[in-house]
Amino acid sequence: MLEDARARYVMIGGFLGAGKTTAVARMGAALTERGLKVGLITNDQSSGLVDTSILRSRGFAVEEIAGGCFCCRFGSLAEAAERLEADERPDVFLAEPVGSCTDLVATVSYPLRRIYGDRFRVAPLSVLVDPQRARRVLGLAAGRRFSDKVTYVFEKQLEEADLIVINKVDTLELDELTELEAALAERFPGAEVLAVSAEHGAGTEAWFDRVLASEAEPQPTMELDYTTYAEGEALLGWLNLTARLAAAAEPVDANQLLLDLAAEIQGAAAAAGAEIAHLKATLDAGDASGRLAALSVTSGDGELDLREALVDGVQSGELILNLRAEGDPSELQAMALAALEAAAGSRSGCSLTVEHEEHFRPAPPEPTHRDEIRGSA
Repeated sequence: MLEDARARYVMIGGFLGAGKTTAVARMGAALTERGLKVGLITNDQSSGLVDTSILRSRGFAVEEIAGGCFCCRFGSLAEAAERLEADERPDVFLAEPVGSCTDLVATVSYPLRRIYGDRFRVAPLSVLVDPQRARRVLGLAAGRRFSDKVTYVFEKQLEEADLIVINKVDTLELDELTELEAALAERFPGAEVLAVSAEHGAGTEAWFDRVLASEAEPQPTMELDYTTYAEGEALLGWLNLTARLAAAAEPVDANQLLLDLAAEIQGAAAAAGAEIAHLKATLDAGDASGRLAALSVTSGDGELDLREALVDGVQSGELILNLRAEGDPSELQAMALAALEAAAGSRSGCSLTVEHEEHFRPAPPEPTHRDEIRGSA
């Protein structure tokens, strides 16, 4: 158990596709095994999150904050914590902010400590990175990249981190990992660099220990050009879609359906010059079991990663699709709808009926609070 009676607030940031949801689930399970009660808070610019669906399917108590990032919905963040406290009384809150947001220390961590310091101990900010994306941004590897203003947001996330957590280390050779660790340490000397695999567990216990053992120390507030930040975030198209699956004949292979959808969208995005930041999809089992198939793609030329699979076919269920890419939101909508039509059309007696869909560019960030510290703290 934690010695301090206050609940610990742990925020796990990182760019789209860094593996935050997998890390949150891993940490939540590990802390539960240690005898701690855990409450989870997910966040997005809109509703209908794959992240929330995945975490709830694993039995976690989850609150979802939609319609803006934590910094712009600070009151909603506090209310979500209060609801979890009333129902679960967590020892630890794990919060996953929007993957396109930065300046979280000044707009979330510092205000939480100032306003709710009697209730929360704020842990050091962890920022996860996808190693392949980071290697491209740092000039260590070739491949598809974002434009300069989107890259600005990516780099600012790393600049404000207390802990830079290289995720998915199982996808790297040892020399690649060593090179990336050295490059990150040189570029961002204020952060401690760790290496983990949230999916497989390598290095995660040491990271969790580090997060629980200390409290975030005040540091001079990061300089941030909010105009460039807003322009970079606005270059990203956002699409959330929920569809109802119905199979009139044979059960549908949910796993293959997600793979076909993702391949169709990935190909269309490449043809349109839209670089995928993250494509996530789930398809549930259509019953009360909570089981689902889940897929993730983190770049325009990345592998299709079926993170969770269903053994049996499904006759019905809910499909949730989240697509984030540097591209026009209307084009992303067209890609997603065409992919749904193709997936249903290639399966006899199968229909995918859209129940909810929204596509947009994020609005300029307008933080509720921004606590600045100048000079040495």
